[in-house]
Amino acid sequence: MTQQTMQPAPGALAGVRVVEMGQLIAGPFCGKTLGEFGADVVKIEAPGAGDPLRNWRMIKNGTSVWWQVQSRNKRSVALDLRQQEGQDIARRLIAEADVLVENFRPGTLEGWGMSPEQLHALNPGLVILRISGYGQTGPYRDLPGFGVIGEAMGGLRHLTAEPGRVPVRVGVSIGDTLAALHGVIGVMMALYHRKVHGGAGQVIDVALHEAVFNVMESLLPEYSAFGAVREAAGSALPGIAPSNAYPCQDGWVLVAGNGDSIFKRLMTAVGRQDLADDPQLADNAGRVARVQEIDAVIGGWTRGQSVQAVMEQLAAARVPAGKVYTAKDISEDPHYRARGMILTQHTRDGYDVEVPGIVPKLSLTPGTVRSSAPHVGDDTDAVLAEAGLTAGQIALLRSKGVIQ
Repeated sequence: MTQQTMQPAPGALAGVRVVEMGQLIAGPFCGKTLGEFGADVVKIEAPGAGDPLRNWRMIKNGTSVWWQVQSRNKRSVALDLRQQEGQDIARRLIAEADVLVENFRPGTLEGWGMSPEQLHALNPGLVILRISGYGQTGPYRDLPGFGVIGEAMGGLRHLTAEPGRVPVRVGVSIGDTLAALHGVIGVMMALYHRKVHGGAGQVIDVALHEAVFNVMESLLPEYSAFGAVREAAGSALPGIAPSNAYPCQDGWVLVAGNGDSIFKRLMTAVGRQDLADDPQLADNAGRVARVQEIDAVIGGWTRGQSVQAVMEQLAAARVPAGKVYTAKDISEDPHYRARGMILTQHTRDGYDVEVPGIVPKLSLTPGTVRSSAPHVGDDTDAVLAEAGLTAGQIALLRSKGVIQ
């Protein structure tokens, strides 16, 4: 199938060729992000079912709606990498690429004769992004690792709970996505280095748990300096006050009144000028010492009002506050739509679906959706023809089951 043009635009990464060899979340999310900013992303997936994400969660017209987001702006080549001829085709594509993205278990590429050393002998400028559970080195490198395991080892899962309760998921595959975003950063730095410092490619090694650990703020230094092990605190932000979720008549509202001047405005808004003027509460340390009292005051004020009423009063007082959004709230919110964060995408399965817009927003070369997510092997013939294979060679490979 010919790619469906959505928005013609060159993009900041126009001219960059990415070969994506991976599946599910971390590697493909990296490819998605690069593709949104103009890179030509060629996704290699197994003939037949293709990437398992095609069948994850809610299905419409035979394909997951998640797939429509994760694989837009990509071209699908259905290639059996278990066969020698499939590996030869992959090397042929990689030889002309700028970036290879893979999220297999360490050693998989090496088993196919595609170690970084072998690939750099073929393509010295190749940037190789490798995302795995524990990284390419270390005693755990060969253990299987998914995002949820990275979240646990990285320290996040220990904090996502009410005190004394079972640790819970964030609700999305945040470990995989954090690893993917770190991978994108690595790719961009490696491409910049290649351009400025002589054209050499390099290997980017991203471990899921390390990507999570990298955003854990003061977790380790507090343990190192004080022996303090940070514990789960529910919706509160330990050591910073007030910042919590407070009950209303029809839901919850999050209030971040932890700036010194913001706190004064917050207490004035809730009718507690005495606390606004209390010198003991003039800085964060004093407020942390009396956080339970402060939370009780705010919760007592919010409990008798609707979320909307609380939001309006705190907006007037210039106090950061927000309700807890559902998917329905996001879809109906005018700010999301004003900033282009709700896009309607026409799928190759014949229906329209709302999908997230693109982040970040660049003023000169904004990200775009140029094509909808492909079916398995939609672009096999076109990509292999670009790589120099004849129609006869392509037909022979298809007859052998190497491609689809």
